[in-house]
Amino acid sequence: MRALVFFLIFANLLFLAWAQGYFDSASDPDALRVQQQLLADRVRIVARDEAQAAAIKLEKPARVLDKKSAEVCLQLSDLSIADAERAETRIAEKLPAFRARRTTSEGRPGYWVFIPPLAGKREADNKAAELMKLDVPEFYIVQENGPKNWAISLGLFSSIEAATARLETLRNKGVKSARIGERQGKPASAALAISGPQAQSESLRQFLADTLPESKAAACPAPSAP
Repeated sequence: MRALVFFLIFANLLFLAWAQGYFDSASDPDALRVQQQLLADRVRIVARDEAQAAAIKLEKPARVLDKKSAEVCLQLSDLSIADAERAETRIAEKLPAFRARRTTSEGRPGYWVFIPPLAGKREADNKAAELMKLDVPEFYIVQENGPKNWAISLGLFSSIEAATARLETLRNKGVKSARIGERQGKPASAALAISGPQAQSESLRQFLADTLPESKAAACPAPSAP
């Protein structure tokens, strides 16, 4: 009775193996792979030349797109406000494919330490001799048409703090007539960043050479990393 039970179990295992196709795998090992393929009827074998042509056809639009989208950016610095505005207007008229972005920097006042204008050259020379005896370095006699003629400049400074420190040093040396005054510092200026298609970069350079011949165009600085 026990032998009959084992025989039935063995027969069932053989039938299951046959139903799963294990006995046919030796004759056609790829049969199961074919059954497992997705959309096998759409697979097509192509020649090597045909595959290369297809790859070139896919790459070509991307390269054309890159060439068309390539841009050039040139920057002009230290322009007067009037020159920057004039250049912006002409770019919009002559080179509509380009965009101009203007940034401005405010002017800063300047300061100087000086001895007020003296009566004439002889008085200015005498005062200069006194300054040399007091061991005062870096001064010069102003000789120009205007109200500052025959004044003696004792230093030019960009901040009132620096001018005040210089004045205190001079007074400690015995220069009692020195004082602080304002002078024209750096005027307000502008910078232009002009960007547009790389294919028209030569037209842009020629336009800038004709419109702003004294300025020098340089590549726009790369954006700083965040």
